[in-house]
Amino acid sequence: MTEYPILTRDQARQLDAAANARLGLPSLLLMENAARGVTETLLQRKKENGRLLIICGPGNNGGDGLAIARLLASVGVEAVVYLVRAGKDLTDDAKQNLGFLQAAGRAVEAGDEVDNWGNVFDELTHEDWIVDCLLGTGVRGRPREPFLHIIEAINVSSARVLAVDVPSGLDCDTGAADGACVKAEATVTFVG
Repeated sequence: MTEYPILTRDQARQLDAAANARLGLPSLLLMENAARGVTETLLQRKKENGRLLIICGPGNNGGDGLAIARLLASVGVEAVVYLVRAGKDLTDDAKQNLGFLQAAGRAVEAGDEVDNWGNVFDELTHEDWIVDCLLGTGVRGRPREPFLHIIEAINVSSARVLAVDVPSGLDCDTGAADGACVKAEATVTFVG
């Protein structure tokens, strides 16, 4: 097994900034490359009849999820996408990826309108996957509502879970959760 360096939140962000400043790689391209890696991982793990649900938050982690949904659709794999804004504006890259996904004719469910997340996940089986793009590396402290309720509902679902960057609720610097945290079967992370 290959050992990779463990980067802090700030170190990972510095690498992204350096890729932009020194190499001229825009953040949207970095997000696209990350989404491509997650898409490849999902396609390798997903069973033919398994369903995919992608749960996106308003930040760049959610932008990754929106890009993943578009890339999956481009190869004929459907995913149900929920976007949970929780009263926050989307980051610029997430907003652009939402526009790309909608321009491709793909629907995005309004996650803020879901009254009971348990109902969303009730019908899922172990053949299905939930892709956790809810909260990313910038989160510190205990998840607040509605994220707390969604994390708890994910954790009692029968579906398999793949987290993008870091499981929602986990502090990427300490490796600990201050409250609820998504229990992912796999996590796809980048840079390090």
